[in-house]
Amino acid sequence: MKKHKTVAMLLAGGQGSRLGGLTHSTAKPAVPFGGKYRLIDFPLSNCRYSDIEVVGVLTQYKPLVLNSYISTGAPWALDTVGGGVSVLPPYMSMDGGNWYKGTADAIYQNIEFVDQYSPDNVIILSGDHIYKMDYSLMIEYHKEMDSDVTIAVMDVPIEEASRFGIMATDKNNRIIEFQEKPKVPKATLASMGIYVFKWDVLREELIRDHVDETSRNDFGGNIIPHMIEEKYNIIAYRFDGYWRDVGTVESYYQASLELLSDNPPIDLNDSCFPIYSNNENGMPHLLGEKARVTNSLICDGCLVLGTVKNSILSNNVYVGEDVVVENSIILSNSKIENSVNIKNAVVGENMDIKTGDIKGNIKTGDDVKLYYKNQMNQTSSM
Repeated sequence: MKKHKTVAMLLAGGQGSRLGGLTHSTAKPAVPFGGKYRLIDFPLSNCRYSDIEVVGVLTQYKPLVLNSYISTGAPWALDTVGGGVSVLPPYMSMDGGNWYKGTADAIYQNIEFVDQYSPDNVIILSGDHIYKMDYSLMIEYHKEMDSDVTIAVMDVPIEEASRFGIMATDKNNRIIEFQEKPKVPKATLASMGIYVFKWDVLREELIRDHVDETSRNDFGGNIIPHMIEEKYNIIAYRFDGYWRDVGTVESYYQASLELLSDNPPIDLNDSCFPIYSNNENGMPHLLGEKARVTNSLICDGCLVLGTVKNSILSNNVYVGEDVVVENSIILSNSKIENSVNIKNAVVGENMDIKTGDIKGNIKTGDDVKLYYKNQMNQTSSM
């Protein structure tokens, strides 16, 4: 097997329960975003841009849509001979089989996959964050600092710090303290869940952690704190670009509508750093004679006969003549008929809405309305 200097392991098995019905039938990384994309498109596109040729995608929760979507990895140029993308679900072995118990356990169960490429380094990624990043710059920094593990970090507001792993560093960017989602944060330097490890160091740590019966087998909860305690060389890589963890309906909604601002914080039209997707080829969208569309993203296959304002319509959405859609995200294959009004809402895939108003208030402390199959009229509080 050809040696690769860096192998990427992309954690994509999350349930994403705080996204409610958006993850009712699929894993969080497969959730649509920005009309034509899914969340996993962002780290996969980053791998392509960073010339990382081997990516293992670790799936677990309801992986059918995600597995089908990734396929051979061709849309992200991850279908190379001797490399490419591999979907890695939990499997049976001579010792039995288990679900991935934590992020570290997921990598532990795939040590043999990594070993076959004999990498110098392994980069661990999450499959559900929205950002653009050239990982090669972080990997080069990791080499320059002779780091055992390099952790991508960014400053966050103090009121949000309790949602993240929080770091403290010395003057040389060496991490000397780590708090995993602290109730009372001591600092605001947050882990982005992106780690570059020397493979020989990580391999040893995974084996040690696996036999520790008290461990939750998690990077943030176990591996990183233990390495700090043992005085490994752990370096912070500071990232100052756009990065969003869309872990709730509200953060998902806000990140989506940011795409419609005059100066969107992430440019999806940048030809120098495009985001690729395994997007179905659809018919062109059509705006009817009485259609009124302002400041909206309208994807392939949409038929708009009514009014759409400051909204995102994914593929194959129908908007009837007397319908008003405002400040909302309508996901694929949904049909909005008759005199329905939708405002400040997220409408799930494959919906057929014929009557009523769907409205959230989207003010500080108010609600986003989430409407989806199997659990209608679900409201998610901010």
